[in-house]
Amino acid sequence: MPDLWMPGATRLDIGDHAPTDGGPAKAIAHITWDKNASAAKPVDLVPYENLRSYFSGGGRTVAPHVLWDPFTGRVTQFVPANSRSKSLVDLAGGTRTNRAGSVVIQIEALFFPYCRVGKAVYPRLAETPCEGWEELHAWVKSWGVADAWPNGRPESCTRNAQTWETKSGWYPHKGVPENGHDDPLSWPAFPKSSTPAPSKKYEPFPGADFFTAGRRSSIIAAMHKRLVAEGCNKYQSSANSDVWGSGDERSYAAWQRKLGYAGSAADGIPGPTSWAKLHVPNT
Repeated sequence: MPDLWMPGATRLDIGDHAPTDGGPAKAIAHITWDKNASAAKPVDLVPYENLRSYFSGGGRTVAPHVLWDPFTGRVTQFVPANSRSKSLVDLAGGTRTNRAGSVVIQIEALFFPYCRVGKAVYPRLAETPCEGWEELHAWVKSWGVADAWPNGRPESCTRNAQTWETKSGWYPHKGVPENGHDDPLSWPAFPKSSTPAPSKKYEPFPGADFFTAGRRSSIIAAMHKRLVAEGCNKYQSSANSDVWGSGDERSYAAWQRKLGYAGSAADGIPGPTSWAKLHVPNT
């Protein structure tokens, strides 16, 4: 059986689990769209923590399965894959939109058009770094969701109810029956192949919440050595190299910048894609 909880994601179980109705496996693409911005008036991206607090607090009645930050690769999951979540409008007497499949995995990407991160402005989600997309896609695909947009890609889609009932794949919020939203407007392309399982000689990504002040681990010591080897040494000392601290954060931010990330995508907190590229040896 696939993983009920996405590997590497922060688990923040809000409860209120309920079964789906069966049928073709589906994934629903959303964006949070917390602000209205424009090319003339871009707006700073809303902090990830704000949305995580919202979906686990006052917004739990509309929480998705997953909140994904495409700028850092952070993922928080609120309900297991085999439960319905509640991000879709579900009108009485029609299709049970949130349950209409063996799974109906709903993903909210932290994004709104013309959001600003650092000095960069992003008109479309597909133009962000899409950090962590390969890992997220691989987990969704493991639940049998086809690499297809049966009602069309977000840029141009229909709300064909028969297709919705009979076809597995990804559906934009805009492409789901009974829903009048316009999001997500764009979405990254499917990876050419699913992310392979981590090599046994490299340490798998332990999750962003692993990297907290004072955490002691041989994984951190191994990461320290790799950052130094990559020319990203921002440490003041090699003492306590197995304890996560400010030197690790500065050095990892240097690694992220070396990979081409900027703004909040280079905040020094490891994400799954940048971690995989660092090749931290298995401890």
